[in-house]
Amino acid sequence: MNRSRLLMIGGLALAVGLLVAFSVYNKLRTSSGSNSSEREVRVVVAADDVLVGVKLEAHDVRVIALPQSAAPPGAFSDPAKVVGRGAVLPIAKGDFILPSKLAALNAGGGLPSLIPPGMRAVSVRVNDVVSVAGFVQPGTRVDVLATGNQGGGNDRQTTTVLENVAVIAVGKSLDRNASEAQTAPVITLLVSPDDAQKLALVSQEGRIQLSLRNPLDTKKGGIGATRSSSVYLGETPVATGPKPKARKLVVAKVPATPPAPYRVEMIRGSKRDETKFEDK
Repeated sequence: MNRSRLLMIGGLALAVGLLVAFSVYNKLRTSSGSNSSEREVRVVVAADDVLVGVKLEAHDVRVIALPQSAAPPGAFSDPAKVVGRGAVLPIAKGDFILPSKLAALNAGGGLPSLIPPGMRAVSVRVNDVVSVAGFVQPGTRVDVLATGNQGGGNDRQTTTVLENVAVIAVGKSLDRNASEAQTAPVITLLVSPDDAQKLALVSQEGRIQLSLRNPLDTKKGGIGATRSSSVYLGETPVATGPKPKARKLVVAKVPATPPAPYRVEMIRGSKRDETKFEDK
């Protein structure tokens, strides 16, 4: 009886397994049939690696066919719409060429194509220290610090004049995928017209320093100026005021005390006589 029960349970399990397998097979076949019947579209992709600022040419792109559901929104289907436009982001070989990766129409290539409307590109002279040992690269963000004397005084101060500024070029390089730190005598920053004036002013009148930021740290805070007197602590010199004017001290005259009279004492035996003489 136990053997019959085991055979019955085994047969039931086999039937359930066959039913599940048949259902999965039908679903996969249906899905495959629907995909094969989906309309294909033409999509433009990069035929090779494209660097930032490069003006796309016909040999830089190619067209592939994809199911419509696999094509990203905004993808180009006609190569003529991308040829002649500059790349504002690096594009790897085989990547989709999207509008967000290209400069505006008729913007050309190179540095001008990377400047958004209403912004300006301003270059500043740097060295290994100012450029944070060469780690300030295109695509990074920095703060600009200025050191100088306010109003011609002797107390020097350092102030953060610009925050979270984008770096778009190091020397003549626009490459954002530099594998190693690179140094150049000039770094180009992307700023607003007002900030461009500030940057030009502090570059001429003081000394600037770049402070590298974490790309995820976009917070801007009011940072007060740091004065040299607050860094080098010591005895504060006492301010000397004008010397007081000398004043004549008037002393009232005191009448002279009359001299004491002269005394002459005469002793005769046991008798003593004293005579006083007034000073005339």
